[in-house]
Amino acid sequence: MTEIERALPEDAMDWAERLRESLEDANIPTLLLVLRHLTGESKWVEEPFRPHRGKPLDDNDSAGLPPEIQAEIRAAAFDAVMAYRDGVLQPATVTADQVPSLLSCALAEEVPAEYGELLAEEMGFISRDVAIPADSVDENFRAVVIGAGLSGLCMALKLAAAGIDFVVLEKDEDLGGTWLENVYPGCGVDTPGHLYTFSFAPNPEITRYFAKRAEVQDYLQALAGEDDIKRNIRFGTEVVRAEFDTEDDQWCIEVRNADGVRESMTANVLISAVGMVNRPMIPALPGLDEFPGPVMHTAAWDNDVDLTGKRVSVIGTGASAMQLVPSIADVTEHVTVFQRSKQWAIPHPNYKRAVKDSVRFLMREVPFYLQWYRLRCFWNFSDRLHPALQIDPEWPHPERAVNETNDRHRVFLTKYITEQLGDDPELLDACLPDYPPYGKRPLIDNGWYRTVQRDDVTLVTDAVDRIDGRHVVTTSGKRAETDVIALATGFKVLQFLWPMDIVGLSGQTLREQWGTDDARAYLGVTVPDFPNFFILNGPNTNAGHGGSAIHATEFQVRYVMEAIRTMLVDGIPALEVDRDVFLRYNSELDGALSRCIWSHKGMTTYYRNDAGRVVVSSPWTYIDYWRRTREFDLDDYHEVPVEAAELAM
Repeated sequence: MTEIERALPEDAMDWAERLRESLEDANIPTLLLVLRHLTGESKWVEEPFRPHRGKPLDDNDSAGLPPEIQAEIRAAAFDAVMAYRDGVLQPATVTADQVPSLLSCALAEEVPAEYGELLAEEMGFISRDVAIPADSVDENFRAVVIGAGLSGLCMALKLAAAGIDFVVLEKDEDLGGTWLENVYPGCGVDTPGHLYTFSFAPNPEITRYFAKRAEVQDYLQALAGEDDIKRNIRFGTEVVRAEFDTEDDQWCIEVRNADGVRESMTANVLISAVGMVNRPMIPALPGLDEFPGPVMHTAAWDNDVDLTGKRVSVIGTGASAMQLVPSIADVTEHVTVFQRSKQWAIPHPNYKRAVKDSVRFLMREVPFYLQWYRLRCFWNFSDRLHPALQIDPEWPHPERAVNETNDRHRVFLTKYITEQLGDDPELLDACLPDYPPYGKRPLIDNGWYRTVQRDDVTLVTDAVDRIDGRHVVTTSGKRAETDVIALATGFKVLQFLWPMDIVGLSGQTLREQWGTDDARAYLGVTVPDFPNFFILNGPNTNAGHGGSAIHATEFQVRYVMEAIRTMLVDGIPALEVDRDVFLRYNSELDGALSRCIWSHKGMTTYYRNDAGRVVVSSPWTYIDYWRRTREFDLDDYHEVPVEAAELAM
């Protein structure tokens, strides 16, 4: 027992003992950053304490350091945390310029200095909040947010914090969006759970390193409860149509409740937060409507349907199927998987790993531990992968990879899949993709390759042609008798904002301007002809190289808040992005996309429309998109006077 512990009362001694025990399970690279932060002593990021490089994707808990060095680090961390808790030790100031070098130490790889301010924001050292002077907020000014999922909740939290009157319109009976609707077995995040939280509200209570949907939903519910956001949400309310009124500079919004009753409301600013994965794609298979058993899309799963001893046909092999099939195989009689395309699946050592109680204690109680751990996840799962997705026109083997780094990933993943499938050339041929890695959405292996080897699981590579009674029939005539059909067929991601009608100044709807599958927006956020209308998770904002949807959402929410502040402070009733700004941006965007892997002709992907244009993914690194959205530039916009609006119609 140390001198510090002898001076403690009994309750504090219990806490100190728990801290000491928990530190045995600490992630050493993270703990070193905590020590540097608390003490200000640079020795903790120098030899002999500097971490060694770990295995790919591994948390590198030991930092590759000898046991005696690890013990010294834990002992020093105990003393520092206790001193901080007693008010004896004040943490050092960590500047934005210092963050990249500290993170470089923890990861044993270089993090570019240009990321300093972005990383400092992720740590909470620099706020993303937009302060709006109270005397500039008109009491009649109102924002309407469509959707109470992750992005809608973020928008609502920031509007509430700024003192802006708002209402959220949500078609479901509760908040959560995709995390409310998707309840299929195995559903969860495919990015680290600690990263799938807002930077301003990290979650120390996650019980799995890749959280399941219930924990994500609980997190969102807790956030809404803290600020009583639900009182501003109208549940069971769907937007049918919205049209900008040039006389009052307001959006006139027609909504429909769950009983089919329609009403109208107005808003100065209209914000879409409906996301990309909220309308399931149901395949037009002949006979599907006549199937005598349950038919469930993964986004409309009915957990009252007992799969025990049932023959289940799963149509589709994307992200939801990869989570679903291994999760039901133990209880079903047989699972037949109808594969539409082969998938590259990445092994991650943390995917099924539980977060120990001791580690959750550290996340909750040790200052800065959670933030530094989350920042390590941010770098490992974000821009460091971006170069592997860029097409090298000089690369001699475009049929298998887009550049040398991408090819190394292909070799690694091919070796992994081959090891998983063993000596089964037919199954290997059915599973091993023949297109470059990351050409489709990167998936995490949930035991998929082991599962498709089971005797009670059949992988069918022929396309499904029709449903005939209780049989799923392929184009080659193969028939699979089934009791339950599970549709893992994705969403109508290319039909942004469908089925709402959003009407612009010209009288044209967004759908008419975009067509069925070619949505475009400036920064993915706003469109000419639609003043005071902003989109969260709009076209070309999905970072296909990794990370978390939350990052882009926070960037976009700040941008929208900056726009609202500009309108209120400068007394501008209506703003519209300049068409030439919109066109220049999209020209630059398409040029960048042409150099990205999703433009590779060797595979199909839902990121592209029928014309071959990438509509979903963003070509930008996070640092690029952060710079573009960091400040609202009024020079990119013009005020919409009544006269101009009338001329546009």
